[in-house]
Amino acid sequence: MLLAALAIIGIPACSQPPRNDGMIVVAVTNGPSNLDPGVGLDETSQKLHTLLFSSLLKIDESLRVVPDLAIRFERPDPRTYIAEVRHGVHFHDGRELTSADVAYTYRRFLDPAFVSGRKGAYRMIASVDAVDRYTVAFHLKEPSGSFPVNLVMGIVPAGTGPEAARHPIGSGPYQIVDFVADDHVTLRAFPGYFEGPPRNAGLLFRVVPDDTMRGLELRKGTVDIVVNDLAPDIVQALKTDAHLGVTTTLGTDYAYLGFNLREPLLQDVRLRQAIGYAIDRQAIVDYLRRGLATPAIGIIPPMSWAFEPNVFQFTHDPARAKALLDAAGYPDPDGDGPLPRLHLSLKTSTAEAYRLQAAVIQRNLADVGIAVDVRSYEFATLFADVLKGNVQLYTLQWVGVTDPDMLRRVFYSTQTPPAGFNRGYYKNVKVDQLIDGASAAPDDATRRKLYGEAQQLIAADAPYVSLWYKTNVAVFQSTLSGVHLSPIAEFTFLKDVERRR
Repeated sequence: MLLAALAIIGIPACSQPPRNDGMIVVAVTNGPSNLDPGVGLDETSQKLHTLLFSSLLKIDESLRVVPDLAIRFERPDPRTYIAEVRHGVHFHDGRELTSADVAYTYRRFLDPAFVSGRKGAYRMIASVDAVDRYTVAFHLKEPSGSFPVNLVMGIVPAGTGPEAARHPIGSGPYQIVDFVADDHVTLRAFPGYFEGPPRNAGLLFRVVPDDTMRGLELRKGTVDIVVNDLAPDIVQALKTDAHLGVTTTLGTDYAYLGFNLREPLLQDVRLRQAIGYAIDRQAIVDYLRRGLATPAIGIIPPMSWAFEPNVFQFTHDPARAKALLDAAGYPDPDGDGPLPRLHLSLKTSTAEAYRLQAAVIQRNLADVGIAVDVRSYEFATLFADVLKGNVQLYTLQWVGVTDPDMLRRVFYSTQTPPAGFNRGYYKNVKVDQLIDGASAAPDDATRRKLYGEAQQLIAADAPYVSLWYKTNVAVFQSTLSGVHLSPIAEFTFLKDVERRR
């Protein structure tokens, strides 16, 4: 990464070639897989969904679910949600968006023939009914205070089929022009967008897989903006270019060290806590992440309305780590000699940033007497091993955590693969009860209290060692205005970006 950054520094900066088309060029690492919001799950697809479609609800800066298309959203009883859709909203083909389109969008998930990785989130729906032209009712099988976050998804026209993967029709600020797989996607501004047309003529998303090349194209002025797709070293190098601007905001992506709690020795919380105290998270943030992160507290990010700050937190304390290892029955066999107290294995990604992070963790644990065998794998192999439990320690990252019910998917005892994301097989009956209570609670104050108590218990049990929250960063041509990142770094801000004259 450092060599790549130095290469970028060595390329002379040049002003951006003049553009007369009003298009903003965005470089992305991968092309979208599917532009149907009910199907596409990859990061690029989901970011483009927010530009092509409107949703009943959206996520605000505090990670609360707030209205988008909905002008009224009510919960008349614990199992029912009622939404009234804004009148006069039109799809890109000119047809008015009504409750029939909303009902169709969500009924698809109840259809056994509809294939989507999103289906699990909608299993609680008993029925979706169009009450009148602009009102829709969601009837649930059981009470759920967290259900509204599932309505943050683009509404498709009734009758939408597989053609939406490449030729979607939405009601968002942009409409599709062309989609060339693994090369580019072109969107043009939709003048009939209900919140007003974008400030630019359109967006060209160019697929530039190589990290260094994205930086070089920014320097040359052939790309206007890159969001979260540059290594920290490259961002650091580009900060010196007077033709480029950089903006940041605290993000929700969460990096962690996970434990396989089916391993007998890792079932001892003292060993897990010793590992947590041994890791120098601040050094990882300062040197590997170049300050583009902050030490993490838990999976719920600090800007969330449900975040609980009063929880057990690790500091870098090797002496405390050694005392916990002694108490757990792992004394140092030779004082300051080379022999370790115990051996563990750590699996991580082959990506350079994560291999370097694993090396830091390996060194930190060696300093307290834990010998760690680091093994790097391509992501697909690493992920498969984690799901199968073929790990002791592993590092991964959660992307875009917004709703506190993520605690259920990750730490609830029955949410183990393939049903959920409890990949470490963590189990605490009290945590399960608190999460159930929060999900069924009638108001946010009660949900906040119960989720907070669950976060406190989870932190003390240490099924994860929280490493860092990612800092979102956009690097862009200084001729642009309107660049503003949200905590989840979605692309909706692009409608407000324009080139200064």
